[in-house]
Amino acid sequence: MPRSAPPARPAPLALLLAGILTAGVLTGCDGGVHGTPGGSGLRDPYFPKMGNGGYDVTHYALDLAYAPDTGRLSGTATLTARATQDLTAFDLDLDGLDVEKVTVDGAGARWNRAGHELTVRPHDDLDEGRVFRVTVRYSGTPRTITDPDGSEEGWLPTDDGAVALGEPTGSMAWFPGNHHPSDKASYDLTITVPEGLEAVSNGELTAQRTADGRTTSAWHTAEPMASYLATLAIGDYDIQRSTTSSGLPLYTAVDPAEAAASRTVLARIPEVLAWEEKTFGPYPFSSAGAIVDREGDAGYALETQNRPFFPGAPDTATLVHELAHQWYGDSVSPRTWRDMWLNEGFATYGEWLWEEEHGGDSAQQTFDEVYAHGEDDDVWSFPPAEPSSAAHISDSPVYVRGAMVLHRIRQTVGDAAFAGLLRGWAAAHRHGTADTADFTAYVEKSAPDKDFGPIWDDWLYGDGKPAEPGS
Repeated sequence: MPRSAPPARPAPLALLLAGILTAGVLTGCDGGVHGTPGGSGLRDPYFPKMGNGGYDVTHYALDLAYAPDTGRLSGTATLTARATQDLTAFDLDLDGLDVEKVTVDGAGARWNRAGHELTVRPHDDLDEGRVFRVTVRYSGTPRTITDPDGSEEGWLPTDDGAVALGEPTGSMAWFPGNHHPSDKASYDLTITVPEGLEAVSNGELTAQRTADGRTTSAWHTAEPMASYLATLAIGDYDIQRSTTSSGLPLYTAVDPAEAAASRTVLARIPEVLAWEEKTFGPYPFSSAGAIVDREGDAGYALETQNRPFFPGAPDTATLVHELAHQWYGDSVSPRTWRDMWLNEGFATYGEWLWEEEHGGDSAQQTFDEVYAHGEDDDVWSFPPAEPSSAAHISDSPVYVRGAMVLHRIRQTVGDAAFAGLLRGWAAAHRHGTADTADFTAYVEKSAPDKDFGPIWDDWLYGDGKPAEPGS
Protein backbone atom coordinates (compact mmCIF):
# COMPACT_ATOMS: atom_id res chain seq x y z
CA MET A 1 0.00 0.00 0.00
CA PRO A 2 1.21 3.58 -0.56
CA ARG A 3 2.66 5.27 2.45
CA SER A 4 0.45 7.79 4.25
CA ALA A 5 1.58 11.40 3.95
CA PRO A 6 2.23 13.44 7.15
CA PRO A 7 -1.01 15.06 8.28
CA ALA A 8 0.32 18.62 7.90
CA ARG A 9 1.56 18.08 4.35
CA PRO A 10 -0.74 16.11 2.01
CA ALA A 11 1.01 14.30 -0.82
CA PRO A 12 0.53 15.69 -4.32
CA LEU A 13 -2.05 13.87 -6.43
CA ALA A 14 0.62 12.61 -8.83
CA LEU A 15 2.50 10.92 -6.01
CA LEU A 16 -0.66 9.29 -4.71
CA LEU A 17 -1.47 7.92 -8.15
CA ALA A 18 2.07 6.60 -8.50
CA GLY A 19 1.70 4.85 -5.18
CA ILE A 20 -1.60 3.28 -6.18
CA LEU A 21 -0.12 1.99 -9.41
CA THR A 22 2.82 0.48 -7.53
CA ALA A 23 0.39 -1.29 -5.21
CA GLY A 24 -1.16 -2.95 -8.22
CA VAL A 25 -4.76 -1.86 -8.13
CA LEU A 26 -4.72 -0.28 -11.59
CA THR A 27 -3.59 -1.56 -14.95
CA GLY A 28 -3.32 0.62 -18.00
CA CYS A 29 -1.47 1.00 -21.28
CA ASP A 30 0.74 3.99 -21.99
CA GLY A 31 0.27 5.93 -25.21
CA GLY A 32 2.55 5.09 -28.10
CA VAL A 33 3.28 1.47 -27.11
CA HIS A 34 3.65 -1.09 -29.88
CA GLY A 35 1.79 -3.99 -28.29
CA THR A 36 -1.73 -4.75 -27.09
CA PRO A 37 -3.08 -6.51 -23.99
CA GLY A 38 -3.50 -10.27 -24.25
CA GLY A 39 -7.06 -11.59 -24.32
CA SER A 40 -8.84 -12.24 -21.03
CA GLY A 41 -10.34 -15.46 -22.36
CA LEU A 42 -9.97 -17.93 -25.22
CA ARG A 43 -13.65 -17.94 -26.20
CA ASP A 44 -14.07 -21.61 -25.42
CA PRO A 45 -17.56 -22.70 -26.52
CA TYR A 46 -18.58 -23.48 -22.94
CA PHE A 47 -16.14 -21.53 -20.76
CA PRO A 48 -15.34 -18.44 -22.85
CA LYS A 49 -13.50 -16.56 -20.08
CA MET A 50 -11.17 -19.44 -19.20
CA GLY A 51 -7.63 -19.33 -20.49
CA ASN A 52 -5.94 -16.20 -21.78
CA GLY A 53 -4.52 -14.92 -25.04
CA GLY A 54 -1.14 -13.54 -25.98
CA TYR A 55 1.19 -16.10 -24.44
CA ASP A 56 1.89 -19.81 -24.07
CA VAL A 57 2.99 -21.29 -20.74
CA THR A 58 5.79 -23.85 -20.94
CA HIS A 59 6.44 -24.47 -17.23
CA TYR A 60 4.85 -23.96 -13.81
CA ALA A 61 6.95 -23.84 -10.65
CA LEU A 62 4.64 -23.91 -7.61
CA ASP A 63 5.98 -23.49 -4.08
CA LEU A 64 3.10 -24.08 -1.66
CA ALA A 65 2.41 -24.50 2.04
CA TYR A 66 -0.88 -25.65 3.57
CA ALA A 67 -2.13 -25.61 7.16
CA PRO A 68 -5.14 -27.93 7.49
CA ASP A 69 -6.03 -26.57 10.93
CA THR A 70 -6.68 -23.10 9.54
CA GLY A 71 -7.37 -24.00 5.91
CA ARG A 72 -4.78 -21.46 4.79
CA LEU A 73 -2.76 -21.95 1.62
CA SER A 74 0.23 -19.78 0.79
CA GLY A 75 2.10 -20.00 -2.45
CA THR A 76 4.52 -18.58 -4.95
CA ALA A 77 3.81 -19.49 -8.55
CA THR A 78 6.42 -18.85 -11.24
CA LEU A 79 5.25 -19.33 -14.80
CA THR A 80 7.67 -19.52 -17.71
CA ALA A 81 5.91 -18.43 -20.88
CA ARG A 82 6.49 -17.23 -24.41
CA ALA A 83 4.71 -14.18 -25.78
CA THR A 84 2.74 -15.04 -28.93
CA GLN A 85 2.19 -11.35 -29.74
CA ASP A 86 3.57 -8.00 -28.65
CA LEU A 87 2.15 -7.52 -25.15
CA THR A 88 1.54 -4.53 -22.95
CA ALA A 89 -0.42 -6.64 -20.43
CA PHE A 90 -1.66 -10.18 -19.98
CA ASP A 91 -4.12 -12.07 -17.80
CA LEU A 92 -3.89 -15.07 -15.48
CA ASP A 93 -6.84 -17.06 -14.11
CA LEU A 94 -7.01 -17.03 -10.29
CA ASP A 95 -10.27 -17.41 -8.38
CA GLY A 96 -10.16 -16.08 -4.81
CA LEU A 97 -6.94 -15.95 -2.73
CA ASP A 98 -5.12 -12.71 -2.00
CA VAL A 99 -2.38 -11.56 -4.34
CA GLU A 100 0.54 -9.99 -2.47
CA LYS A 101 3.12 -9.34 -5.17
CA VAL A 102 3.65 -9.83 -8.91
CA THR A 103 6.91 -9.60 -10.82
CA VAL A 104 7.83 -10.16 -14.46
CA ASP A 105 11.43 -11.20 -15.03
CA GLY A 106 12.24 -10.01 -11.52
CA ALA A 107 10.85 -6.50 -11.94
CA GLY A 108 7.79 -5.35 -10.04
CA ALA A 109 4.64 -5.37 -12.16
CA ARG A 110 1.36 -3.56 -11.79
CA TRP A 111 -1.74 -5.71 -11.55
CA ASN A 112 -5.46 -5.58 -10.94
CA ARG A 113 -8.26 -8.12 -10.44
CA ALA A 114 -11.76 -8.51 -11.80
CA GLY A 115 -13.54 -11.75 -11.04
CA HIS A 116 -11.11 -14.60 -11.70
CA GLU A 117 -8.97 -12.45 -14.00
CA LEU A 118 -5.60 -11.27 -12.66
CA THR A 119 -4.35 -8.69 -15.16
CA VAL A 120 -0.59 -8.08 -15.11
CA ARG A 121 1.08 -5.00 -16.60
CA PRO A 122 4.85 -5.68 -16.82
CA HIS A 123 7.34 -2.87 -16.31
CA ASP A 124 8.51 -3.29 -19.91
CA ASP A 125 6.41 -4.38 -22.85
CA LEU A 126 6.97 -7.94 -24.06
CA ASP A 127 7.92 -8.52 -27.68
CA GLU A 128 6.40 -11.39 -29.63
CA GLY A 129 8.56 -14.50 -29.19
CA ARG A 130 10.09 -13.36 -25.92
CA VAL A 131 10.35 -15.92 -23.13
CA PHE A 132 9.48 -14.38 -19.78
CA ARG A 133 8.79 -15.38 -16.19
CA VAL A 134 5.90 -14.07 -14.15
CA THR A 135 5.93 -14.71 -10.40
CA VAL A 136 2.84 -14.33 -8.23
CA ARG A 137 2.94 -14.49 -4.44
CA TYR A 138 -0.47 -15.20 -2.92
CA SER A 139 -2.26 -16.67 0.10
CA GLY A 140 -5.65 -17.25 1.66
CA THR A 141 -8.34 -19.89 1.96
CA PRO A 142 -8.84 -21.64 -1.39
CA ARG A 143 -12.35 -21.92 -2.75
CA THR A 144 -14.44 -24.95 -3.55
CA ILE A 145 -16.02 -24.26 -6.95
CA THR A 146 -19.43 -25.58 -7.93
CA ASP A 147 -19.55 -26.65 -11.56
CA PRO A 148 -22.48 -25.88 -13.87
CA ASP A 149 -23.57 -29.51 -13.38
CA GLY A 150 -23.61 -29.11 -9.58
CA SER A 151 -20.47 -31.12 -8.81
CA GLU A 152 -17.67 -29.64 -6.71
CA GLU A 153 -14.07 -29.07 -7.72
CA GLY A 154 -11.21 -26.74 -6.97
CA TRP A 155 -10.01 -27.09 -3.39
CA LEU A 156 -11.94 -29.71 -1.41
CA PRO A 157 -11.18 -29.76 2.35
CA THR A 158 -11.19 -33.22 3.92
CA ASP A 159 -11.14 -34.46 7.51
CA ASP A 160 -7.36 -34.81 7.43
CA GLY A 161 -6.27 -32.35 4.73
CA ALA A 162 -7.53 -31.43 1.28
CA VAL A 163 -7.80 -32.60 -2.33
CA ALA A 164 -7.38 -30.32 -5.35
CA LEU A 165 -9.29 -31.39 -8.46
CA GLY A 166 -9.47 -29.26 -11.58
CA GLU A 167 -11.91 -30.41 -14.24
CA PRO A 168 -13.00 -28.22 -15.91
CA THR A 169 -12.08 -24.94 -14.14
CA GLY A 170 -11.05 -25.81 -10.58
CA SER A 171 -7.28 -25.44 -10.83
CA MET A 172 -7.63 -21.65 -10.74
CA ALA A 173 -8.75 -22.05 -7.11
CA TRP A 174 -5.24 -22.95 -5.95
CA PHE A 175 -2.72 -21.51 -8.41
CA PRO A 176 -2.69 -18.77 -11.06
CA GLY A 177 -2.28 -19.84 -14.65
CA ASN A 178 -3.57 -20.13 -18.18
CA HIS A 179 -6.33 -22.50 -17.20
CA HIS A 180 -7.51 -23.98 -20.48
CA PRO A 181 -6.64 -27.46 -21.83
CA SER A 182 -5.19 -26.00 -25.03
CA ASP A 183 -2.15 -24.66 -23.12
CA LYS A 184 -0.15 -27.54 -21.63
CA ALA A 185 3.08 -27.25 -19.65
CA SER A 186 5.54 -29.14 -17.46
CA TYR A 187 5.35 -28.71 -13.67
CA ASP A 188 7.50 -28.60 -10.56
CA LEU A 189 5.49 -28.50 -7.35
CA THR A 190 6.92 -28.17 -3.85
CA ILE A 191 4.45 -28.50 -0.99
CA THR A 192 4.99 -28.12 2.77
CA VAL A 193 2.49 -29.63 5.22
CA PRO A 194 2.49 -30.58 8.91
CA GLU A 195 4.69 -33.55 9.78
CA GLY A 196 2.73 -36.80 9.68
CA LEU A 197 0.73 -35.91 6.58
CA GLU A 198 1.51 -36.92 3.02
CA ALA A 199 1.25 -34.55 0.05
CA VAL A 200 0.82 -36.34 -3.27
CA SER A 201 0.83 -34.75 -6.72
CA ASN A 202 1.49 -35.61 -10.35
CA GLY A 203 4.71 -36.94 -11.83
CA GLU A 204 7.53 -38.23 -9.65
CA LEU A 205 8.50 -37.48 -6.08
CA THR A 206 12.05 -36.12 -6.41
CA ALA A 207 12.78 -35.06 -2.80
CA GLN A 208 11.23 -35.14 0.65
CA ARG A 209 12.48 -33.76 3.94
CA THR A 210 11.08 -33.18 7.44
CA ALA A 211 12.26 -30.46 9.79
CA ASP A 212 10.75 -28.35 12.56
CA GLY A 213 7.48 -30.25 12.48
CA ARG A 214 6.85 -29.83 8.75
CA THR A 215 7.38 -32.06 5.73
CA THR A 216 8.26 -30.68 2.32
CA SER A 217 7.77 -32.80 -0.80
CA ALA A 218 8.94 -31.96 -4.33
CA TRP A 219 7.11 -33.36 -7.36
CA HIS A 220 8.23 -33.13 -10.99
CA THR A 221 6.02 -33.62 -14.06
CA ALA A 222 8.18 -33.61 -17.17
CA GLU A 223 5.56 -34.35 -19.81
CA PRO A 224 3.15 -31.58 -20.83
CA MET A 225 0.02 -31.45 -18.67
CA ALA A 226 -3.22 -29.51 -18.97
CA SER A 227 -3.83 -27.62 -15.74
CA TYR A 228 -7.18 -29.33 -15.12
CA LEU A 229 -5.24 -32.59 -14.71
CA ALA A 230 -3.00 -31.21 -11.96
CA THR A 231 -3.80 -32.53 -8.49
CA LEU A 232 -2.65 -32.24 -4.91
CA ALA A 233 -3.87 -34.64 -2.23
CA ILE A 234 -2.94 -33.86 1.38
CA GLY A 235 -3.76 -36.19 4.23
CA ASP A 236 -3.09 -39.50 5.92
CA TYR A 237 -2.20 -41.96 3.15
CA ASP A 238 -0.60 -45.37 2.98
CA ILE A 239 2.11 -45.09 0.32
CA GLN A 240 3.17 -47.99 -1.88
CA ARG A 241 6.04 -47.82 -4.38
CA SER A 242 6.75 -50.52 -6.95
CA THR A 243 7.52 -50.98 -10.64
CA THR A 244 5.86 -52.86 -13.46
CA SER A 245 7.66 -55.70 -15.23
CA SER A 246 8.78 -53.17 -17.85
CA GLY A 247 10.29 -50.93 -15.18
CA LEU A 248 7.60 -48.22 -15.04
CA PRO A 249 7.52 -46.67 -11.53
CA LEU A 250 4.20 -46.99 -9.68
CA TYR A 251 3.23 -44.76 -6.77
CA THR A 252 -0.09 -45.26 -4.99
CA ALA A 253 -1.50 -43.29 -2.08
CA VAL A 254 -4.48 -44.82 -0.28
CA ASP A 255 -6.47 -43.52 2.65
CA PRO A 256 -6.13 -46.16 5.42
CA ALA A 257 -9.93 -46.43 5.61
CA GLU A 258 -9.95 -47.62 1.96
CA ALA A 259 -6.82 -49.78 2.04
CA ALA A 260 -8.46 -53.18 2.49
CA ALA A 261 -11.19 -52.55 -0.08
CA SER A 262 -8.71 -51.18 -2.64
CA ARG A 263 -5.94 -53.73 -2.37
CA THR A 264 -7.17 -56.29 -4.92
CA VAL A 265 -8.12 -53.79 -7.60
CA LEU A 266 -4.99 -51.65 -7.26
CA ALA A 267 -2.88 -54.79 -7.55
CA ARG A 268 -4.21 -55.04 -11.12
CA ILE A 269 -2.66 -51.72 -12.22
CA PRO A 270 0.33 -53.45 -13.91
CA GLU A 271 -2.02 -55.88 -15.68
CA VAL A 272 -4.35 -53.10 -16.86
CA LEU A 273 -1.46 -50.95 -18.06
CA ALA A 274 0.07 -53.86 -19.98
CA TRP A 275 -3.25 -54.54 -21.70
CA GLU A 276 -3.75 -50.86 -22.49
CA GLU A 277 -0.26 -50.57 -23.93
CA LYS A 278 -1.06 -53.49 -26.20
CA THR A 279 -4.34 -51.84 -27.18
CA PHE A 280 -3.51 -48.10 -27.24
CA GLY A 281 0.26 -48.02 -27.76
CA PRO A 282 3.21 -47.17 -25.48
CA TYR A 283 2.31 -45.65 -22.14
CA PRO A 284 2.78 -41.88 -22.58
CA PHE A 285 4.17 -40.91 -19.16
CA SER A 286 7.16 -41.62 -16.92
CA SER A 287 5.21 -43.04 -13.96
CA ALA A 288 1.77 -44.31 -13.01
CA GLY A 289 -0.29 -45.15 -9.94
CA ALA A 290 -3.40 -43.97 -8.13
CA ILE A 291 -4.74 -41.80 -5.32
CA VAL A 292 -7.59 -43.32 -3.33
CA ASP A 293 -9.21 -40.98 -0.86
CA ARG A 294 -11.92 -41.65 1.68
CA GLU A 295 -15.34 -42.23 0.16
CA GLY A 296 -17.41 -39.07 0.30
CA ASP A 297 -14.52 -36.59 0.08
CA ALA A 298 -15.33 -36.11 -3.62
CA GLY A 299 -18.19 -37.39 -5.70
CA TYR A 300 -16.30 -38.62 -8.75
CA ALA A 301 -13.13 -40.21 -10.05
CA LEU A 302 -10.83 -38.07 -12.20
CA GLU A 303 -8.03 -38.90 -14.64
CA THR A 304 -5.41 -36.72 -12.94
CA GLN A 305 -2.18 -37.19 -14.88
CA ASN A 306 0.14 -40.07 -13.88
CA ARG A 307 -2.12 -41.19 -11.03
CA PRO A 308 -5.91 -41.00 -11.26
CA PHE A 309 -7.95 -39.92 -8.25
CA PHE A 310 -10.67 -42.19 -6.84
CA PRO A 311 -13.24 -41.30 -4.13
CA GLY A 312 -13.15 -44.64 -2.36
CA ALA A 313 -12.04 -48.04 -3.59
CA PRO A 314 -12.49 -48.30 -7.39
CA ASP A 315 -13.84 -51.29 -9.24
CA THR A 316 -11.91 -52.73 -12.17
CA ALA A 317 -14.03 -51.00 -14.83
CA THR A 318 -13.38 -47.58 -13.28
CA LEU A 319 -9.65 -48.34 -13.03
CA VAL A 320 -9.58 -49.33 -16.71
CA HIS A 321 -11.48 -46.15 -17.63
CA GLU A 322 -9.28 -43.71 -15.72
CA LEU A 323 -6.05 -45.34 -16.86
CA ALA A 324 -7.28 -45.28 -20.47
CA HIS A 325 -7.55 -41.52 -20.05
CA GLN A 326 -3.78 -41.35 -19.70
CA TRP A 327 -3.73 -41.85 -23.47
CA TYR A 328 -7.03 -40.17 -24.34
CA GLY A 329 -7.50 -36.93 -22.45
CA ASP A 330 -4.15 -36.62 -20.68
CA SER A 331 -1.65 -37.24 -23.47
CA VAL A 332 -4.08 -36.31 -26.26
CA SER A 333 -5.97 -33.46 -24.60
CA PRO A 334 -9.11 -31.69 -25.86
CA ARG A 335 -8.48 -28.42 -27.65
CA THR A 336 -11.75 -27.05 -26.28
CA TRP A 337 -14.32 -28.33 -23.81
CA ARG A 338 -16.59 -29.12 -26.76
CA ASP A 339 -14.19 -31.98 -27.55
CA MET A 340 -14.78 -33.82 -24.26
CA TRP A 341 -16.14 -36.85 -26.09
CA LEU A 342 -12.61 -37.50 -27.37
CA ASN A 343 -11.71 -38.08 -23.70
CA GLU A 344 -14.78 -39.87 -22.44
CA GLY A 345 -15.87 -41.76 -25.53
CA PHE A 346 -12.42 -43.34 -25.88
CA ALA A 347 -12.14 -44.20 -22.17
CA THR A 348 -15.64 -45.68 -22.16
CA TYR A 349 -14.89 -47.74 -25.24
CA GLY A 350 -11.73 -48.88 -23.46
CA GLU A 351 -14.02 -50.39 -20.82
CA TRP A 352 -16.02 -52.15 -23.53
CA LEU A 353 -12.89 -53.59 -25.08
CA TRP A 354 -11.59 -54.76 -21.70
CA GLU A 355 -14.87 -56.57 -21.02
CA GLU A 356 -14.79 -58.11 -24.49
CA GLU A 357 -11.31 -59.53 -23.95
CA HIS A 358 -11.79 -60.58 -20.32
CA GLY A 359 -14.82 -62.82 -20.42
CA GLY A 360 -17.57 -60.19 -20.40
CA ASP A 361 -19.96 -58.95 -23.06
CA SER A 362 -18.55 -58.13 -26.46
CA ALA A 363 -18.47 -54.49 -27.51
CA GLN A 364 -21.19 -55.35 -30.02
CA GLN A 365 -23.42 -56.72 -27.25
CA THR A 366 -22.86 -53.59 -25.19
CA PHE A 367 -23.61 -51.39 -28.21
CA ASP A 368 -26.82 -53.32 -28.92
CA GLU A 369 -27.93 -53.07 -25.30
CA VAL A 370 -27.50 -49.30 -25.32
CA TYR A 371 -29.13 -48.93 -28.72
CA ALA A 372 -32.22 -50.71 -27.38
CA HIS A 373 -32.87 -47.75 -25.06
CA GLY A 374 -35.95 -45.77 -26.03
CA GLU A 375 -35.85 -42.52 -27.96
CA ASP A 376 -36.44 -40.50 -24.79
CA ASP A 377 -33.40 -41.97 -23.02
CA ASP A 378 -30.75 -39.51 -21.87
CA VAL A 379 -28.14 -41.08 -24.15
CA TRP A 380 -29.93 -39.54 -27.17
CA SER A 381 -30.50 -36.11 -25.59
CA PHE A 382 -27.79 -34.37 -27.62
CA PRO A 383 -24.98 -35.32 -30.05
CA PRO A 384 -21.67 -36.16 -28.34
CA ALA A 385 -19.72 -33.56 -30.32
CA GLU A 386 -22.14 -30.76 -29.38
CA PRO A 387 -23.15 -30.86 -25.70
CA SER A 388 -26.16 -28.63 -25.08
CA SER A 389 -24.39 -26.47 -22.47
CA ALA A 390 -21.51 -26.37 -19.99
CA ALA A 391 -23.72 -28.19 -17.51
CA HIS A 392 -23.85 -31.25 -19.80
CA ILE A 393 -20.26 -31.80 -20.97
CA SER A 394 -20.05 -34.85 -18.69
CA ASP A 395 -23.47 -36.36 -19.48
CA SER A 396 -24.09 -39.80 -20.92
CA PRO A 397 -24.07 -38.81 -24.63
CA VAL A 398 -20.46 -37.66 -24.24
CA TYR A 399 -19.46 -40.98 -22.66
CA VAL A 400 -21.74 -43.68 -24.03
CA ARG A 401 -22.82 -42.29 -27.37
CA GLY A 402 -19.21 -41.18 -27.85
CA ALA A 403 -18.19 -44.82 -27.43
CA MET A 404 -20.92 -45.82 -29.89
CA VAL A 405 -19.35 -43.52 -32.49
CA LEU A 406 -16.10 -45.43 -32.09
CA HIS A 407 -17.90 -48.75 -32.41
CA ARG A 408 -19.57 -47.60 -35.62
CA ILE A 409 -16.11 -46.71 -36.98
CA ARG A 410 -14.91 -50.18 -35.97
CA GLN A 411 -17.85 -51.76 -37.79
CA THR A 412 -16.98 -49.74 -40.89
CA VAL A 413 -13.23 -50.35 -41.09
CA GLY A 414 -12.93 -53.79 -39.47
CA ASP A 415 -11.16 -54.95 -36.32
CA ALA A 416 -7.58 -54.88 -37.61
CA ALA A 417 -7.82 -51.38 -39.08
CA PHE A 418 -9.63 -50.11 -35.99
CA ALA A 419 -6.88 -51.46 -33.72
CA GLY A 420 -4.37 -49.53 -35.81
CA LEU A 421 -6.53 -46.42 -35.64
CA LEU A 422 -6.67 -46.51 -31.83
CA ARG A 423 -2.90 -46.67 -31.57
CA GLY A 424 -2.28 -44.26 -34.42
CA TRP A 425 -4.54 -41.53 -33.05
CA ALA A 426 -2.80 -41.66 -29.66
CA ALA A 427 0.60 -41.51 -31.36
CA ALA A 428 -0.28 -38.73 -33.83
CA HIS A 429 -1.22 -36.28 -31.07
CA ARG A 430 0.95 -37.59 -28.22
CA HIS A 431 1.45 -34.87 -25.57
CA GLY A 432 -0.60 -32.44 -27.66
CA THR A 433 -4.18 -31.33 -28.17
CA ALA A 434 -6.79 -32.19 -30.77
CA ASP A 435 -10.37 -31.39 -31.66
CA THR A 436 -13.19 -33.30 -33.30
CA ALA A 437 -12.31 -32.03 -36.78
CA ASP A 438 -8.78 -33.41 -36.31
CA PHE A 439 -10.24 -36.78 -35.41
CA THR A 440 -12.70 -37.06 -38.28
CA ALA A 441 -9.97 -36.01 -40.73
CA TYR A 442 -7.63 -38.62 -39.25
CA VAL A 443 -10.23 -41.38 -39.58
CA GLU A 444 -11.06 -40.45 -43.16
CA LYS A 445 -7.39 -40.35 -44.13
CA SER A 446 -6.77 -43.75 -42.51
CA ALA A 447 -9.53 -45.38 -44.58
CA PRO A 448 -10.04 -43.26 -47.72
CA ASP A 449 -12.16 -45.94 -49.39
CA LYS A 450 -14.84 -45.82 -46.67
CA ASP A 451 -17.78 -43.45 -46.33
CA PHE A 452 -17.97 -42.05 -42.80
CA GLY A 453 -20.54 -39.38 -43.63
CA PRO A 454 -23.48 -41.23 -42.05
CA ILE A 455 -21.50 -41.78 -38.84
CA TRP A 456 -20.61 -38.11 -38.52
CA ASP A 457 -24.09 -36.93 -39.54
CA ASP A 458 -26.17 -39.35 -37.49
CA TRP A 459 -24.03 -40.48 -34.57
CA LEU A 460 -21.51 -37.70 -33.90
CA TYR A 461 -23.54 -34.59 -34.76
CA GLY A 462 -27.10 -35.79 -35.28
CA ASP A 463 -29.99 -35.00 -32.97
CA GLY A 464 -32.04 -37.79 -31.44
CA LYS A 465 -31.66 -41.54 -31.75
CA PRO A 466 -29.91 -42.51 -35.01
CA ALA A 467 -31.45 -45.00 -37.38
CA GLU A 468 -30.43 -48.58 -36.72
CA PRO A 469 -27.06 -49.33 -38.34
CA GLY A 470 -27.53 -51.07 -41.66
CA SER A 471 -31.19 -50.15 -41.94
